[in-house]
Amino acid sequence: MTLLKILLLFSLPLTVFAQPAKPPQAVKAGDFVYVSGVTAAKGDVREQTREVLNRLSRILQSSGSGLAQTASVYVYLREAAEFEAMNEVYRTFWPKDPPARTTIIAGSIEPEARVQISAVALRNGAERTVVHPAGWRKNPNYSYGVKSGDTLFLAGLVARDPRTGADTGGDITAQTRQALQNAGEILQAAGMSFADAVSSRVFITDAAQFATMNAAYRPFFPQVLPARATVKAKLPGAQFAVEITLLAVRHADRQVIGPGSDTAPYSSAVRVGDRLYVAGMIGSTEKNAGDAAAQTQQSLDSLGKAVKAAGFEWRHVVDQLVYLTGAEHSSAMEQTSRKVLGQSAPARTTVVTELVIPPPLVEIMLVADKRKK
Repeated sequence: MTLLKILLLFSLPLTVFAQPAKPPQAVKAGDFVYVSGVTAAKGDVREQTREVLNRLSRILQSSGSGLAQTASVYVYLREAAEFEAMNEVYRTFWPKDPPARTTIIAGSIEPEARVQISAVALRNGAERTVVHPAGWRKNPNYSYGVKSGDTLFLAGLVARDPRTGADTGGDITAQTRQALQNAGEILQAAGMSFADAVSSRVFITDAAQFATMNAAYRPFFPQVLPARATVKAKLPGAQFAVEITLLAVRHADRQVIGPGSDTAPYSSAVRVGDRLYVAGMIGSTEKNAGDAAAQTQQSLDSLGKAVKAAGFEWRHVVDQLVYLTGAEHSSAMEQTSRKVLGQSAPARTTVVTELVIPPPLVEIMLVADKRKK
């Protein structure tokens, strides 16, 4: 063997190990199991949905949980036209009491992926109660709410009459109000209120309607504004302008970390006991325009301030939601996140979609828990 071949042989492992490691498939904290976004590379949307959910099942089983203990699921579907095909397969995995679910139309960093699914599940033996307001129609694909102890996971809600299943229509103001009125009934059925909401994700189809949506959203939270991330995304029904998902925690030990901004109605972070929910933050400045790595760093710097202000550390982060405007930014985001978060990485879901205020390339939302294992 020549000297050149020997040098090449020994240089290969160094190149491999220098690449950033992928986030863990699942992270456990207390009664919760946070699962990174799961994708499949081959097949049509039916085949991929089946493979993704089989993988999710295996991940949960290896983490002391299972599909029957899933509380909340996010489905990111590449094409709206494949919504019904995805549902046909999806509901076979939960013939009874499915988890709360949010579905939007968005891409993945995996070029062949038709569907990406992330989840939060409960450990085996933990309470899992489906919350269904009286008089509401059942949906075969999701539960409106799933409660465990002091925590309530709500489904993604749109402008629909939950008693008849009919779309209520209207502009984004009317649709925002209808979605949140529905949320209020679910909260009430669980013995909670909007004052218990700690985290929110909002998806709007027209970024120009962002301020209008905010004006309709704000009055529902007169006491505590949940941490929130809002992005532009298509929805499975073209008639809908907005979809809203809430998470609520009824806990006496609560701390709100500052307003998100002077105009946007959200808190930078909300701490409840050992958990912290941090709003989606962008890191775009005049100096780092077009630089995904620098914007990721700036976003994490802002998130880090909220984490520290609440008495948490990076090692406590259990879940990281990343919105990217393009899959080409994923490597820069990944490498920067790894440097900041270190070896104790959280579960991560990376979604390719538009942000409501250009030109940022990345927005990041976090959940931290001091009970992280």
